[in-house]
Amino acid sequence: MRFACCTEEIEISGIRKCFESAMPGSVNLGLGQPDFDTPSHIKRAAIRAIEMGQCGYTPNCGVPALREALAEKLMRENQIDCTADDIMVTSGASEALFLAIVALVDRGEEVLVGDPSFLSYAELTRLVGARPVSVPLDEDLRITPEAIGERITKKTRMIIINSPSNPTGSVQTEEQMRAIAEIADDEDIALLSDEVYEHFIYRGEHISPARFSDNVITVNAVSKTYAMTGWRLGYLAARNEAIEQHLKIHQYVQACASSISQAAALEAICGPQDCVRQMRDEFMSRRDLLVAGFREMGVDLTEPDGAFYLFPRVGDGDLVASKLARAGVITVPGSAFGEGGREHIRISYAASRANLEEALRRMKDIL
Repeated sequence: MRFACCTEEIEISGIRKCFESAMPGSVNLGLGQPDFDTPSHIKRAAIRAIEMGQCGYTPNCGVPALREALAEKLMRENQIDCTADDIMVTSGASEALFLAIVALVDRGEEVLVGDPSFLSYAELTRLVGARPVSVPLDEDLRITPEAIGERITKKTRMIIINSPSNPTGSVQTEEQMRAIAEIADDEDIALLSDEVYEHFIYRGEHISPARFSDNVITVNAVSKTYAMTGWRLGYLAARNEAIEQHLKIHQYVQACASSISQAAALEAICGPQDCVRQMRDEFMSRRDLLVAGFREMGVDLTEPDGAFYLFPRVGDGDLVASKLARAGVITVPGSAFGEGGREHIRISYAASRANLEEALRRMKDIL
């Protein structure tokens, strides 16, 4: 059987490889999945939707009430001027990322991605026959406007930004976001902003670049914020004419997101937010535990400002991740996120405090 050349060129996710190869008894710090249960009021909303028979297709772009709630959320929290017509509900942020890249990037064009950055950006770019262009991060593990400007060519079609960042935990500053948005406007380049970790910030603040430009596609989800990874419910926000173009692809790829998940997401967005603050505070406590443990070992790291990842520099990240796996601790080699991460490993602290303490004990001899 012959496969398309674009399919042959992309790689199986390095994160999934680590996750699926974990030996029994391992402490798994490889997967970015909150260990909290979905809050009960959100689960009850889904149960009500099932009992009321809300089990059929929804409008392609999502249930109107949810799109309205998401638009209000973006205006209130992110200072993005939008309406329900500017929102599309998707099957997770992963589908939203795919839709944006397919809708905007042609074969042979270029997409600027941080190096290191979330591995889907480069692979989805290759999937459409385009070329990901690596943009090295600064000493604070942020992507700078200057580095972006140096790599723009006539073929550049999109810039992808992720703040807070996976895998580094860095948070872009307002000045950086404004400048990057201005570059996108000046060069007429699309800016794709992945904001799924926006509520998990410990220092600084979350800034959406769509505050400064209409050339932005904002991608988000309820997955991380509300511990709803398995519900597969995301969304994107863009000007209505862009939504129409994304719809052409979405209606054939997915038709619509799950009706039950949309009911749960509506409750998540409109219901009490104490659960989010509690998760953020617990993640910050776990971050502090790991940072103190690594510094005691003398490991070189930049303290993350957000998300729930550490990205310590350990020398040969591939080798160290392999040694840690044999010691019963699953991490992800930094090379999975780009050449710029080769000296690092990524550690997720979306795991219980007990598991983190056990992982530190097992890692001590190696690190």
